[in-house]
Amino acid sequence: MIRFMRVFGLTGGIGSGKTTVARLFQEEKIPVVDADGISREVTSPGNPAHEAIVRRFGPEVLLPDGRIDRKKLGSIVFADPGKRAALEAITHPVITEGIRKAVSALASEGHPIAIVEAALIHEKGRRGTFEAVIDVHCGRRLQVERIMRRDGIPREEALRIVSTQMDPEEKARASDHVIDNSGDLAQTRAQVRALAEKLRRPAPGNR
Repeated sequence: MIRFMRVFGLTGGIGSGKTTVARLFQEEKIPVVDADGISREVTSPGNPAHEAIVRRFGPEVLLPDGRIDRKKLGSIVFADPGKRAALEAITHPVITEGIRKAVSALASEGHPIAIVEAALIHEKGRRGTFEAVIDVHCGRRLQVERIMRRDGIPREEALRIVSTQMDPEEKARASDHVIDNSGDLAQTRAQVRALAEKLRRPAPGNR
């Protein structure tokens, strides 16, 4: 067991390829805590966050098996900042606690470093939570195209979704490291491999 573990944040806009980059870091034997996966867990049926979401947004946001229809709920909150804030007020505290527990578990297992994949690190003022933040970057145009292909939605809806998020260039400038995910997988893998090697080096002052 170690007493200290270095924790890095991994962020990026919707459609930027955070999930792909997270998988590549895992291939480099760096564990990744997935905030979205924790979100799915804490909003599953039987959990208080699930009940609170249904009370706030109604049973129409449920799938037939009782799980939250994330696509439908997303279309509701992306169209209304007030509703998005209401959803975040329900989910963010429990997601934050889930992340804390997951990071603590990795530290207990003896991992020297870990990455937390989360979309809103800068937007929610959580930059200081991490030793450094890695941004997965691609331009708005590519984001829109990827969202359209992934979700099967028209360009207008994809544009509306990305317009609610922090500008990709601003997010890149606010981050300590940037992975350019505009090219092919081999190019992205090479960047991840190089950065993983850098992250594994002892931090200044800990040599």
